[in-house]
Amino acid sequence: MFTGLVLEVGTVARLSPGAGKAEIEVSAPKLSPQFVVGDSVAVNGACQTVVAVGKRSFTVEALAETLKKTTLGSLRTGSRVNLEPAVTAATPLGGHLVQGHVNDTARVESVRRDQENIYFTIEVSEAAARYCVAEGSICIDGVSLTVAQLHGRLVTVNIIPHTWDASITVLPDRQAGDLVNIETDIIARYVERFMEARFAGAAGSAGEAGAAGGIGKARAAGAADSIEKQLSGWGY
Repeated sequence: MFTGLVLEVGTVARLSPGAGKAEIEVSAPKLSPQFVVGDSVAVNGACQTVVAVGKRSFTVEALAETLKKTTLGSLRTGSRVNLEPAVTAATPLGGHLVQGHVNDTARVESVRRDQENIYFTIEVSEAAARYCVAEGSICIDGVSLTVAQLHGRLVTVNIIPHTWDASITVLPDRQAGDLVNIETDIIARYVERFMEARFAGAAGSAGEAGAAGGIGKARAAGAADSIEKQLSGWGY
């Protein structure tokens, strides 16, 4: 579990592709001494397991599924990456609850600066858009951010100058057209899952009680609509 607060910007020192995987060595003088083999670390928001540790670097092993579904597959030697070690019971939750399970990649639509405000807009998939809500949380390349505006599949976050500092995160490296890793709010996804189970159970009970009159079938057909209306009422 992570909180979306980057603790170091690392640099890819070595890439070793293998059969269905790739070893990625990351230069990180600040964090490397803290790691032991088996620790979890978020690399651009993707949870990875440390498999080797040096004095100033550590190595993770990214499997084929991770390389395909995240931007880790496009890393090159010299690429800069956001790093965050897993939280502990003593770690302040300064961002929001982040699993490190990247849901999708999104394309940067635009980056606009207005005095001290940086407006960073991404285009997310239809599946991801349903879990984005104004003033809710979203994780972009491992950074916990607040959704400022929503227009269909376009999600805009307002980034403060501190976070936009290239020594703090890699977000200033991103330009229109680039892909970024995103993780939507886990709470929204759990709510939807619970609601699905609730309405499915209600529809099933109604089906048994009123099968002869077709009541159960009608309610089952309307269960999805009921879920959508309930989530919409809650702002999702």
